[in-house]
Amino acid sequence: MIPWLDRQTPFPPLERALAEPNGLLAAGGDLSLGRLLLAYRLGIFPWFNPGEPILWWSPDPRMVLFPDEFKLSRSLKKRLARADYEVRVDTAFTRVMAECAAPRPGAGGTWISPAMVEAYGELHEAGYAHSFETWIEGEDGPELAGGLYGVAIGKAFYGESMFSRQTDASKIALAHLVRHLSRHDFGLIDCQMKTAHLASLGAREIPRAVFTARLADLTARPGLPGKWMEGAGA
Repeated sequence: MIPWLDRQTPFPPLERALAEPNGLLAAGGDLSLGRLLLAYRLGIFPWFNPGEPILWWSPDPRMVLFPDEFKLSRSLKKRLARADYEVRVDTAFTRVMAECAAPRPGAGGTWISPAMVEAYGELHEAGYAHSFETWIEGEDGPELAGGLYGVAIGKAFYGESMFSRQTDASKIALAHLVRHLSRHDFGLIDCQMKTAHLASLGAREIPRAVFTARLADLTARPGLPGKWMEGAGA
């Protein structure tokens, strides 16, 4: 059994999270700005399908990408050197979320519900959520070809989702995110769950206790408040 949260109920200790499904900690509560910021600081994130109650997770182990361990493949390095794209930051946050939520071939429904879009839009307006966007020239001008979004608190970045409409478009955005975070001494990118794709980019699993200890340090450091539109893109 997992606890049911109301608006005033604090999160339970992470040690109470289930082993199966891995990391399920609690249900209920709300997606308010304060609740989400607290959750991320503690190493907890919401993940649920439309029509379900809000479900809160903290898996063990945790998939993370340390910026200095990002694997820049030879092909991606060549792609980054081409001058046929532009990376913009925080100029189309809602569109990036909508693209991440769009149906994908071979995949089921999306977990990025209208309630999540609204909640993360509030995080974005408050200066905590950010989008990195790859724009490539099309017939009628630059087109949004790929991108990602996530949450930044202190010197920790929490990756949420990414999409690609053209080859390597999301990887281009990720490479520029990593560069930006490295320049500003961010300690890690939270990737939440293990996937082969993330592992190919240099992400790896660490114990939850190590992850949360690292978070406690990183989230207490001065961050980069507000929009990241200046100086982050290409």
